[in-house]
Amino acid sequence: MILAFQSIVSTGGNADPVMLAGGIGNIREGHVYKETVSSGTQIIVLGGPAMLIGLGGGAASSVGSGKSSEQLDFASVQRGNPEMQRRCQEVIDRCTGLGAANPIVSIHDVGAGGLSNAVPELVEDSERGGAFYLRQIPNDDLAMSPMEIWCNEAQERYVIAVRKERLTEFESICLRENCPYSVVGEATTVRQLRLYDGDTGVGGEPVPTDAVVDVDMQSLFGQSPPMLRDVIRSLPAYPPLDLSGVSLEEAIYRVLHLPTVADKTFLITIGDRSVSGQIVRDQMVGPWQVPVADVAVSVTGFVGVGGEAMAMGERAPLALINPAASGRMAVAEALTNLAAADVAALADVRLSANWMAAVGEPGEDAALYDMVYALTQEFLPALGISVPVGKDSLSMATRGEDQEGVLEVVAPVSLVITAFSPVMDVRRTLTPMPMAETASTLILLDLGGGRQRLGGSALAQVYSQVGDEAPDLDDPVALRAFFAATRELIGNGTLLAYHDRSDGGLFVTLCEMAFAGRCGLEIELEASDAVLPALFAEEAGAVFQVRDDDIPVLDRVLAQHGIAHLARPIAKLSWEHRDVLVTVAQEAYDNLLDEDDPGLHTTKHSSGNPGLFSAAIGQGVRPRIAILREQGVNGHLEMAAAFDRVGFEAVDVTMGDLVSKRHRLEQFVGMAACGGFSFGDVLGAGRGWAKTILLQPVLKAQFAEFFLRSDTFALGVCNGCQMLSGLKSLIPGAARWPVFVRNRSEQFEARLVMTEIMESRSILFRDMSGTRLPVVVSHGEGQVKFDRPDALDVLALAGQLTLRYVDNRGLPTVRYPANPNGSVDGITGLTSEEGRVTILMPHPERIFRTLTCSWHPPEWGEDSPWLKLFENARAWVD
Repeated sequence: MILAFQSIVSTGGNADPVMLAGGIGNIREGHVYKETVSSGTQIIVLGGPAMLIGLGGGAASSVGSGKSSEQLDFASVQRGNPEMQRRCQEVIDRCTGLGAANPIVSIHDVGAGGLSNAVPELVEDSERGGAFYLRQIPNDDLAMSPMEIWCNEAQERYVIAVRKERLTEFESICLRENCPYSVVGEATTVRQLRLYDGDTGVGGEPVPTDAVVDVDMQSLFGQSPPMLRDVIRSLPAYPPLDLSGVSLEEAIYRVLHLPTVADKTFLITIGDRSVSGQIVRDQMVGPWQVPVADVAVSVTGFVGVGGEAMAMGERAPLALINPAASGRMAVAEALTNLAAADVAALADVRLSANWMAAVGEPGEDAALYDMVYALTQEFLPALGISVPVGKDSLSMATRGEDQEGVLEVVAPVSLVITAFSPVMDVRRTLTPMPMAETASTLILLDLGGGRQRLGGSALAQVYSQVGDEAPDLDDPVALRAFFAATRELIGNGTLLAYHDRSDGGLFVTLCEMAFAGRCGLEIELEASDAVLPALFAEEAGAVFQVRDDDIPVLDRVLAQHGIAHLARPIAKLSWEHRDVLVTVAQEAYDNLLDEDDPGLHTTKHSSGNPGLFSAAIGQGVRPRIAILREQGVNGHLEMAAAFDRVGFEAVDVTMGDLVSKRHRLEQFVGMAACGGFSFGDVLGAGRGWAKTILLQPVLKAQFAEFFLRSDTFALGVCNGCQMLSGLKSLIPGAARWPVFVRNRSEQFEARLVMTEIMESRSILFRDMSGTRLPVVVSHGEGQVKFDRPDALDVLALAGQLTLRYVDNRGLPTVRYPANPNGSVDGITGLTSEEGRVTILMPHPERIFRTLTCSWHPPEWGEDSPWLKLFENARAWVD
């Protein structure tokens, strides 16, 4: 079952920005419904402690700025702790991984209202009451009042129901994951919520009698009275768009510089987009990694090609003119984006809606109502899809004062639509990058039906105007037909490339396709077209690349779906002249690019051989490898999958396991230290992890013995690389290894970059030297720093340098971003003198399957060349 979720990120007492976080996942059938919480079931808070943040919750964050006190603003600021979230998630994963033996009866996240909301809802689901004890709640601020402890919105917490007889088992899982937890109460048959504030806790005697809260559940969960707002419709009347005297050249220049249109690489590369090893389509497209993808696609697991897709749409500026049209166009944009993936049918799509408005401002309540009504009562029923999940933020106004008086800014009603769907074959995802076919044409499918309305467009914005006529999706039947037709065209291979039309209009759509493919275009406008509306109107639609020989197939399919009249040729591709030609105007698109840059590429390589160890695997011969992780590490599943693929028995091993002797390194022939953020990297990237070993004699001896054994090997990736470099005093032949410091860019770098495998002693890179391959990087501290000036030369002579960054011409580089961290000579991988211990900053384990590599040559099969690294480990063990 596909599970979609998302939430608004608030800014406390200030007006909320149009900002969201969301995701998609899968859930097993047995976990869809919560079990019944029986009387006596223990109620647990899992995760971080209570803190004086988020107090007032939705009430505080929904108060427009200027209406709240300074003290309330500070108390309402939310602060996240992703490393704690990681620990909580590992506990939940370990429990659900037990299948029918899962100790969790019911679970609820802690959000708005804090525990005062989450705890009662958890027991109310089973028609129970409960007794709870404030002083059992983990607390980082002992000065908080009972109300503050109960109501604060500290993040990364869950409330969980566990039967008393399973409590010890659950506690052992929390201890293994080093995740804080506390039993704060228990469910009762009497439907009364009693909250005690005393020094005694669960199981303590005597039970306190002075409950600070004692209320029946019915009063908490009874029906709220209906809300009635008496409002007046009042939209400002904007004058028609005046583009007199606007030249095409100037319009192009201005629109391409608008932030909503311009390159977003600086926002994209600061987030880890490859973690999990299951990301098939991220934002970056093609060998030049241009951020123009329409849809996000992930594969369900480490085998198979089924997956899920996610796309978004928003057209907030249109709401200034027509709120209902703004909502329809947001849905249309999400669906025309999602159409690039191999979604079976429109009926498989689910939507999530984030509504934002400045309620109480003149006309804004009615505008929100009109948008909601138009979508839920008219447009979406006509499409046959629904919005099963969503969220709202109703404080989109901000106020302040200066010498001239009160100032106010009111944002238009805004709707962000996220569309989710299962995908049949993730490999059939289309991108905006044109294929270098000798004879092909770009076809525009215009869902605007020839209308070229410019209201609210990027063109209007760059000339400080709005306009009086907004684009709209006037015919939902045409959108349904479009989606069905593209399913058929993807299935029969007619479409080579695909890009939707949205911000910036047709011209930007075509430019982005040209940027991705580094080709030229000759745009062919009809004689009746007015140039500016034709190029910059943001009506719904898409551009297809189709082989000229396949145009009859395209015409037939579109005719069968009743939308052939909406399609027409719009551009021809040129692979010799890389300019965009529009009638008589010419604009170079590569002013920031090296025109001769060959892009990402590959050289000779040995492909993976999945049958290499099949005989041994069939006989049950699977060497054991410890997949080692510390709290906060998040790259262990893909590492385990890569080693499992070549016949290892991958065993999940935490540092706590080694301390408790649940596992010992002497039980393993290999060790892989995984990537992530151990201790949130607050102790230095990987160095805190290394210190936990060096400062505990039992662990230090265990690691030293492992490295001394001649029959063992080790791999450290990213955070694991940094950790092993911190253990170089224990690793024979690693004395000259560097430490890893902050990237030269001074920010996190997540990219697909070129590397060259060097001639080295590493057992993992055997028979791979000289190969150039793209690889994923995701780190903030990857720059090598040697403690001796001659270390690099000595390591090179000893054959201990394994991997380096190269530019797209294959030359070692320190130039950013080909070298994302600034390491000298591009060095990003090393090995010990014997070659048994190898450390790498990049993540080959995330792209051992070809389909998870953002760009790859068409001749790669199921396995990418990086699988050979893991095959070499297995061959060495054998």
